[in-house]
Amino acid sequence: MNLILESAPTTELFDSFVVPNYARFPLMIERGEGAWVWDEAGRKYLDFGAGIAVCSIGHCHPRVVEAMSRQLGLLVHASNLYYTRPQGLLARKLVELVGLAGKIFFCNSGAEANEALYKLARKFGNETVPAPPGHTVGELTEQQRSRRQIITFTGSFHGRTLAGIAATGQEKVKKGFEPMVEGFTHVPFNDAPALLGAMDGDIAAVLLEPVQGESGIHPASADFLRTVRSICDDYGVLLMFDEVQCGLGRTGEWCGWRSIAPEVTPDAISWAKGIAGGFPLGAIWVRDRPLTLKSGGTVSLADLLGPGTHGTTFGGTPLVCAGALEVLRIIEEEGLLENARRLGTYAKEALIELGSPLIAAVRGLGLMLGIELVADFAARAGAGARAPSLWLVDRLHEAGMLTIPAGTHTIRWLPPLNVTREEVAQAVDILAAVLEKAV
Repeated sequence: MNLILESAPTTELFDSFVVPNYARFPLMIERGEGAWVWDEAGRKYLDFGAGIAVCSIGHCHPRVVEAMSRQLGLLVHASNLYYTRPQGLLARKLVELVGLAGKIFFCNSGAEANEALYKLARKFGNETVPAPPGHTVGELTEQQRSRRQIITFTGSFHGRTLAGIAATGQEKVKKGFEPMVEGFTHVPFNDAPALLGAMDGDIAAVLLEPVQGESGIHPASADFLRTVRSICDDYGVLLMFDEVQCGLGRTGEWCGWRSIAPEVTPDAISWAKGIAGGFPLGAIWVRDRPLTLKSGGTVSLADLLGPGTHGTTFGGTPLVCAGALEVLRIIEEEGLLENARRLGTYAKEALIELGSPLIAAVRGLGLMLGIELVADFAARAGAGARAPSLWLVDRLHEAGMLTIPAGTHTIRWLPPLNVTREEVAQAVDILAAVLEKAV
């Protein structure tokens, strides 16, 4: 029995033993190096998905391998009942990269990081008195004293927990999981008047992705981010950024919103994906700002989630923190923010210059690009009933390149931040050839 199982094809193992919650492409990835992966048959692919923006410095970077191997021989895990130096060093590094006073909570994924934001907002709304400027505590209504709603935006994606799908502004993720977790209101993205119209005495926070990723790479406008900050200030609510996909270098800045409106300051940020270069780690940064407690006294927002309010077994282990710290050092020391900006601009210009009649738009920041296909792509390319994005991703696989679909008509380019100009040029050539054949 064991010999049979050991020799079974990978797809057979998945069909028999893995829950079929992913519509997987028929590729069996075995190893990776830099911006390249190889399948079980030894075929090589240019990886412009990077694990969906996860492998931020490519596959198996030797410095990360060495750092984690060293930590593996010292200490892999310790309960968060104790202190471990790698976690403290990584927290300090992240706060330094934000450049604003605050504190870090570590978890395991983007969905968990966003869960921490929801709890932060709930505790803020229930236990503090966020008096808007010009008002006194006595002038606030009881409803304003206990605010629980979080505003999010259409097209957003905040994870697949029950609260995450309730927060997500896409109906497709909600089907079959009703009733939705209460406490979330959706308004149109990049629509400041709609946001203002949704503000009332029950709003505790506004949560947004500075660059929406899963729905097809849609950046917020600078005016929108500035106005959202102003509205949050006027109403005394939190502004929280979901930077799970767009943060920590992906847009060419450590903080994705700084690629759009660098003067805006959020109250909290969630991260995951590229933070540890492929190892499971999520985190939130919480701003150090004073709050008035309903029970009396003051507390910093950064200290609001005190002992007993939140936790995790595996978040911030010595092993993963040692790896993440090395990832961030590599991005910094090898100038990968500038590389993301420079090659992102080069890639966008090269894609536009293709002049393909099948491309409707190219958008994004840094190495977070969305290539939108024309509405009638299926008819022009003979894609049949399959979503154009999936059809094109399959053809790119056949041509030796990995990309990520986003919705029905967009593919995402999310290569490692240390991708080379030659690799970007090769990706453009592969896409051009596939599109030319499809016309």
